[in-house]
Amino acid sequence: MRCGKVLVMTLILGAACGVPKEKYQAAVDEAGRNLSTASDERQRAEACEAKARETEARAGSAEKRAAELTERLSELEKAASAASADASRQRELVAELAKSKELLEAQSASASAEAERQRKLAEQLAEEKSALQAKSKEYESLAASLDSEIKAGRIKLSELQGKLTVRMGERVLFPSGSATISADGKATLRKIADAFASVHDRIIRVEGHTDNVPIHTERFPSNWELSAARAIAVVRYLQERGIDPTILGAAGYGEYQPVAPNDTADGRAENRRIEISLAAPLQTLPTGGEATP
Repeated sequence: MRCGKVLVMTLILGAACGVPKEKYQAAVDEAGRNLSTASDERQRAEACEAKARETEARAGSAEKRAAELTERLSELEKAASAASADASRQRELVAELAKSKELLEAQSASASAEAERQRKLAEQLAEEKSALQAKSKEYESLAASLDSEIKAGRIKLSELQGKLTVRMGERVLFPSGSATISADGKATLRKIADAFASVHDRIIRVEGHTDNVPIHTERFPSNWELSAARAIAVVRYLQERGIDPTILGAAGYGEYQPVAPNDTADGRAENRRIEISLAAPLQTLPTGGEATP
């Protein structure tokens, strides 16, 4: 605008100073063109200035939006970090719960196994109690059946850990150095056979024992043969009296299982004996260790 005013003043001065008309007109035309150009440039400048202000406003708005987005992103990052930490904690809790579950399952299995063991033990104890009660009744019944022989001192009856044993001295059954049963001995064995008549699920084992005084005859070269022959003689007699031979057994131990010292006559007399015991049948005995009849 200022340039246009300067140009008009220049033309007026030129006319006043006597400038030729053609030059004057050319100057006027040039001045018009300059004015038009200046106006166009001014408009463009104003447009550029307006656009710059708009661009600046948009830039400010963009910066504000960027700041908002940055703040939101930060919030999201914090939330994601918290969620990640929570997920990690949740995984830890899940792992702890899994371990606790495994421990509880193991403890439950152990408790179940222990309960089952205790149940089986209780059943075993009940069976043993029942068996002991049955054996006690068996002992009482046998003692009642042989009461007269016991009172007469011809036999002794004992029970140890459920094993019933009838013990008879040599003089009750055999003459000295003999394996032939005497008449009195057969009378005693008949009563024993009658008492054992109902036995079916036990082994009736007859054992022969002697003292340590050696014997040497044609029939009995040693106490082994004498004790075994006496046990067999008793087994045969019991079979004759109706005892099932499949539950009978005989063994001779000679002088090697004394129940009294052999240095006195009374001790030797006590060692010369026949023992008849009721033992568990072989098929019921455990196979992995020593069995208690």
